[in-house]
Amino acid sequence: LPASMYTEIQREQPDGGNILTHPDYIDGNPDLIKPKKLLNPVKASKSHQELHRELLMNHKRGLGMESKPELQRVLEHRRRNQIIRQKKEEEEAKKLQSPFEKELLKRHQRLDQLEKEQEKQEDHAPEFIKVKENLRRTATVTGDEKAA
Repeated sequence: LPASMYTEIQREQPDGGNILTHPDYIDGNPDLIKPKKLLNPVKASKSHQELHRELLMNHKRGLGMESKPELQRVLEHRRRNQIIRQKKEEEEAKKLQSPFEKELLKRHQRLDQLEKEQEKQEDHAPEFIKVKENLRRTATVTGDEKAA
């Protein structure tokens, strides 16, 4: 008789293709409690079982093979509704703008463009010109402070 069940398992010849390990218990021993496989809570749910059953039935009938899945259809519907809502909001915002607000917006955009152009020109200017401009600014600031 072997000294332990473990040594008996070790003596067994391992299969070349089998990469699974042998369990530490032997099926013939009634004293050991055999572990049970845990249930997947998603698969155990009624809604999942019903959905799976419905999918199998549709597959057998050949229905819905060409159509999109329900989730994809719902997401596309939501995206479409969201885009429509955004367009409506933009149109309402344009309608609510007075001519004065429109003119202010145009001027603001023009000023932004001018600032960008100035920044581009300053980036291409030589270093000594930038330093000279900074010196002028500091001189005018200190001169203004003395006058005040």
